[in-house]
Amino acid sequence: MTDTAAAAASADLLATARRIALAVSATALEQRRRGVSVAATKSTPIDIVTAVDRDTEERIRAMILDARPDDGIFGEEEDVHVGTSGLNWVVDPIDGTVNLLYDIPAWSVSIAVVDGPPDPEHWNAIAGVVVNPVSGEVYEASLGGGARLGDRELRIDQDVALDRALVATGFAYSLERRRSQADVLMHVLPRIRDLRRIGSAALDLGAVAAGRLDAFYETGLNPWDHAAGGLIVREAGGRVGGLRGEHESDRMLVAAAASVFDQLTEVLEGAGA
Repeated sequence: MTDTAAAAASADLLATARRIALAVSATALEQRRRGVSVAATKSTPIDIVTAVDRDTEERIRAMILDARPDDGIFGEEEDVHVGTSGLNWVVDPIDGTVNLLYDIPAWSVSIAVVDGPPDPEHWNAIAGVVVNPVSGEVYEASLGGGARLGDRELRIDQDVALDRALVATGFAYSLERRRSQADVLMHVLPRIRDLRRIGSAALDLGAVAAGRLDAFYETGLNPWDHAAGGLIVREAGGRVGGLRGEHESDRMLVAAAASVFDQLTEVLEGAGA
């Protein structure tokens, strides 16, 4: 496939992902306005699922299969759908479910298309969309096509020092992992401008791309948490990876401008992350 053909294919996939994300976001927002309650728990009693999560993923899957019946689907709430095209849609129907439950306006729908298996160490992300249904903001990117917030092209500020960086993080649902995350945080906090905990990794990554944050790090993320957001950061000129030269994974994801990335990973490694 030529570069021109690849760019056109990426743009088409992005358009489909955007259309689906916007449609399900509108429905999810209407459900939130009618009221939300916990439907079930998953890994721990504080790892919750709502009917909105399940309904939104069902709608996303149906719309993907209608538009792209040969593609695979890898989502948070349902089993993997195995495709034959080599492309996989990596879906987080609601990223920030606790925020949704409490009506905090920082939750999102995240949809990405990757070439290869649904594994960050082996896929090549092609298109990604993150929508905040409450604000209506749409972060998006396609491979080689740049990143945007609405109509605004995104380029990360490359001239930021760690001690002037606004950094975001998140915390696991495992209490044991939270203890280790708190220990690491005590090493990070004295070395940065300030810290934010927003509650949606997808929105955190979009905020890094948009310059609202200078960096984001978290352990325990799943592929669907960062598939779209990671591409958006990279296409905005940022770096995404793990520690000690590794790919991003559930062990660690760091996203930042190049000027901050090495400094932050050094601090995290020194803290035993």
